Amino acid sequence: MLAPEYVHVSKDDFPNARRRQARQMRLVEEALAEGLSVAVDNTNPSPEEWWPLAEAARRHGAKVVGYWFPPDVAGSLRRNASRTGRNRVPDVGVFATLKRLRRPRPSDGFDELYEVRIDGAGGFGEVRGVLSTGRSECLAG
Repeated sequence: MLAPEYVHVSKDDFPNARRRQARQMRLVEEALAEGLSVAVDNTNPSPEEWWPLAEAARRHGAKVVGYWFPPDVAGSLRRNASRTGRNRVPDVGVFATLKRLRRPRPSDGFDELYEVRIDGAGGFGEVRGVLSTGRSECLAG
């Protein structure tokens, strides 16, 4: 559950939008311009996806916090198989994302970076800090 002080932005909230990335960036930019904290809830497997978010945060003086979920392909496929309709991703999509997936590094523009483990029971287990620079928040995960 996300803390109430964050504006939640997820492409899942607008599945029929033609330009989902552009819409996401517009919502992020609008919230940051209002001085609000933003949590972007999407799979951002590589720098190509997270750099625009980090740059938007920097333009507005926000801290960039990333959460890395190490891949659990078998678990992802199990969770995905239980989804129905548009919520279910074709298995090939899971594997395509895995192919692009890269562990974020401190040099990728994050002020704070955390590793989150799935607990195997549908929730989150250990959260371990990987980097903290202490800068004064746009969450991208």
